Amino acid sequence: MRPFAYRRAEGPDDAVRSLETGGRFIAGGTNLLDLMKLGVEHPHQLVDIARLPNDAIHETDAGGLRIGARVSNTALAADPRVRRRWPLLSSALLSGASPQLRNKATTGGNLLQRTRCEYFQDLGRPCNKRAPGSGCGALEGYNRNHAILGTSEHCIATHPSDMAVALTALDAVVETRMRDGRTRSLPIRELHCLPDPRPEVEHVLEHDELIEQVVLPAPPDGAAHIYRKARDRASYAFALVSVAVVLRTVGDEVREARVALGGVAPKPWHATRIEERLRNAPATHESFLEAARAELAPAIGRGHNDFKVPLAERLIVTTLAEAAGLAHVPHRELIR
Repeated sequence: MRPFAYRRAEGPDDAVRSLETGGRFIAGGTNLLDLMKLGVEHPHQLVDIARLPNDAIHETDAGGLRIGARVSNTALAADPRVRRRWPLLSSALLSGASPQLRNKATTGGNLLQRTRCEYFQDLGRPCNKRAPGSGCGALEGYNRNHAILGTSEHCIATHPSDMAVALTALDAVVETRMRDGRTRSLPIRELHCLPDPRPEVEHVLEHDELIEQVVLPAPPDGAAHIYRKARDRASYAFALVSVAVVLRTVGDEVREARVALGGVAPKPWHATRIEERLRNAPATHESFLEAARAELAPAIGRGHNDFKVPLAERLIVTTLAEAAGLAHVPHRELIR
């Protein structure tokens, strides 16, 4: 590990003003420290924000929640209000990492964690995200865990966060602070970037911009919340495909659908085609299958990850059906 300067921030303004070019904020450190040990990240300065006062969850006047960026993943998943009114978020958080990591990982840090792509983490392999212009080793290499949507010839890495997928389906808003005193509210769906043309740019935040809060709007009345994650083992594994669904039905008709996908794209994937197809559509397996296929029509497999297309289709349909309260129907029956 290379030498670096360390500074403990005394407050939010001190944090953003003291961050130098090439420096990084550190809170839980569950991602950054690993990357520093691997030599992928080598900041010359760390500004410690682990003692800033934004570690609480408050209700908003509009019936939502304001979540401090320093709230741990464990505390957020266990909050009674989240478990009761936004169970999708609690389920997503509990499906990620391990209890020890969730105890340290923060809300703000989880949103900005970097990809777990093997080529990104291995200094001996080409990676445009780590070393722009070096190429993408995953394109012709081992790419089983890589993206099928939103990719480019520059990068096919996936975003690893479960929480960010849930927050995308929940229409969350990120509140930030900058060095010059400006603040802004940013829909989470606009936070992360796709890799074309600059795969090394992963989000739209400025260098000295600090996430302070994440705001959840009030959930739709009567909506079902479901998070499903397909992975290689039952715990401590990243998603091959995940689906976050907020679905409100009236009778046999879909009135509102919010859907996001994980494990399939370089950012949490807002499934707009599914949402558009399901608006006022019948709440049936056939409608869900048609919507899933429309969303996945642009998907590109790169060999080892070809299986993600049918896997995503099946997981989308079964998750929507569960949210709609439909009896299980084997997928093979739907495609006859």
